[in-house]
Amino acid sequence: MKTIGKTFYIVCFLVGILPLLPTRCIASEPKDSHARVYLVGDDLSTWQSNTGDWQVAGEVFIRPDNEKKLAVKPGAGVIWNGQKGKTKRLISRVEFGDVRAHIEFMIPNGSNSGVYLAGQYELQILDNKLIRSAYPGADCGGIYQRWDPQRKPRGFEGHSPKIDASFPPGEWQTFDVIFRTAKFDENGKKLSNARFVKVYHNGILIHENVELFGPTRGTMFRKEQSAGPLLFQGDHGPVAFRNVWVAPVDEPDFFVFGYALRDAGIATKDQGKLLKELGYDGMGHVGYEGLAEMVQELDRNGLRMFSIYVRVQLDEGKPKYSPKLKEAIQILSGRDAMLIITINSRKYKPSETAGDDKAVEIVREIADIAAANGVRVALYSHYDFWMGRFEDSVRIAEKVDRKNVGAVFSLCHWLREGGGDIRPLLEKSIDHLFAVVIHGADHKGGRKELIQLLGNGDYDVYPLLHILKELGYSGPFGLLHSRIEGDIREGLTQAMKVWQDITKRLRAEMN
Repeated sequence: MKTIGKTFYIVCFLVGILPLLPTRCIASEPKDSHARVYLVGDDLSTWQSNTGDWQVAGEVFIRPDNEKKLAVKPGAGVIWNGQKGKTKRLISRVEFGDVRAHIEFMIPNGSNSGVYLAGQYELQILDNKLIRSAYPGADCGGIYQRWDPQRKPRGFEGHSPKIDASFPPGEWQTFDVIFRTAKFDENGKKLSNARFVKVYHNGILIHENVELFGPTRGTMFRKEQSAGPLLFQGDHGPVAFRNVWVAPVDEPDFFVFGYALRDAGIATKDQGKLLKELGYDGMGHVGYEGLAEMVQELDRNGLRMFSIYVRVQLDEGKPKYSPKLKEAIQILSGRDAMLIITINSRKYKPSETAGDDKAVEIVREIADIAAANGVRVALYSHYDFWMGRFEDSVRIAEKVDRKNVGAVFSLCHWLREGGGDIRPLLEKSIDHLFAVVIHGADHKGGRKELIQLLGNGDYDVYPLLHILKELGYSGPFGLLHSRIEGDIREGLTQAMKVWQDITKRLRAEMN
């Protein structure tokens, strides 16, 4: 993920100008492209003016007297396509190129809809009980077929999801999409095809690096374009949408390690709601307890479970890892999640290479189990553990030599080991880097000084993120917020504000 400004298009939101714009906005490069564009709110002003029967509501649910229809309660925050469930397409005023998109939707029994990226490439929305043919892309989450009436068969190049991740009708579901449009030179010659880089359905990775050689059936353009609006089908059956946003394609995932919420005493049922409200992308769980329940909570709120943090033991006579590890891997199966592991020993001193062979043996064993479930293994260096330095985790990852094994850079533990010039270290390890853990910190000190609110302390995290972006790092960032005094909501709110300011500054300086 190298650039965003030239491919991420935001216009038509200037106060007082919106109603005067033509039906199709002419996209231009935004002056401030760090913010997500939210498309569902108090009214339909973010959509082109001819909205048909689309309406705003507060709640949407299946009608008690008709399982194929939706009913609503007054309010805002949800849009739906009316009582008949058969109306015009809903088309955003803003046009987009390369994006990250988050879409939450609900359909009743037997319904059908779709969402088009750049107005041209459809992700199918469907009650999967409707599937009556085997053509690829027909089921929910499928990348719909292209269409040519001169061909036999006329439909072609559809892509079904890797797995059926659908929830039952009447439940809110999510698509999380990383998408890149087709690119053309100044003469209109096509340089590259559109691509669904990743598509998550209800937290499950269902598509990865799917290249599209042309628009799917129902595209709104006669010729393929490098940008276009977000489009919702409204004429195939009842459907509702909420919490729809689009962001620059290289906006990194930002999640919270579960320490913070757990230590604050927030109930599992409330953790996902809080993270969603504050704008986080999900959570990294700590330990095995409550993992399944937390995954369900995140699913309900359209968030991702990024990781689970566990320990491994090198010494003979002790269990290498918990018997619950295999169950945890099963729970994370298909979620593009990480098993973040620390490695400790009483037999070997911190960083002593004599323990490498045993560590490699254990990590390979875990990695092979994880790989069968689409789970990655990220080695986490912990000060005063055997794998105590970031260099140790990279060394072991290299020796393990598995594609699904990498390392985590943890700011606090690196500082505790003395810090130093970070660039050469990251340059050597960038190919193995799966995640980065940040927070506020002083340059030196103990736990209290080295783990602070993001934005606090005398250590400036911006240069670290600048180097990572220069090196092409595109993985997630985890916020470590454990054992920090003060109100948890205020702390996480401050951290999100600092994060947004940092990412805004990065784009301004590097585009």
